Amino acid sequence: MQSATHIDGIRHASANRTLNVVRADTVKADSLSQTMQLMGAMMGYSPNSEIFGENEPADYLYKVVSGSVRTYKILSDGRRQVSGFYLPGDIFGLEFADEHTLSAEAITGCKVLVVKRSALNALAGRDASVAQQLFALTGHELRRVQDRILLLIKCARERVAGFLLEMAERASGNIIELPMSRQDIADYLGLSLETVSRTLTSLETAAAIEVSTSRRIVVLRNRVALRAC
Repeated sequence: MQSATHIDGIRHASANRTLNVVRADTVKADSLSQTMQLMGAMMGYSPNSEIFGENEPADYLYKVVSGSVRTYKILSDGRRQVSGFYLPGDIFGLEFADEHTLSAEAITGCKVLVVKRSALNALAGRDASVAQQLFALTGHELRRVQDRILLLIKCARERVAGFLLEMAERASGNIIELPMSRQDIADYLGLSLETVSRTLTSLETAAAIEVSTSRRIVVLRNRVALRAC
């Protein structure tokens, strides 16, 4: 659960942005990202600190400014299922209900823009462009969930290759910096840590990828081979 101090910190920071909320209401051409910048409050989180918890009120929308975030759920048997990874520029915390269905944690030290959900919804009711972008964001999240469901029915090699291709697409290149741990990746793909490590080694042996000594940088050497997995 979030501490009262944490929640009060968000509320205090948001209250200090009242003038910017008025400004956002008058600038109709702003993108959703620009609108969040105007309306939001910047919050800092240390590695592995909680941003919000499952079943807590979904009062805010979040945008990663720097660092990285994971969302996850603890299953009834105690296992952790990572639902998604969010990198700079990504928006998370979008819910259809009044409570969060997942928890969110900082993977690395990060800065997150926090926007009051009710204020953003009110603006969307007056600004069609903001409403359209919120709708597009909802569609994007739905596609991400659908893609992940399809990924989880594949074999281990296909899951790991698909994950690397997804991350390369987000990085817009063949060099991927992975802020998450191997355990995070395993919990995202529904695999064991040993299976993920073994599969990465197998892909590297096949010259499809190259993994740095730090294990944080992965270079895609053969996308065709990865897609063929």
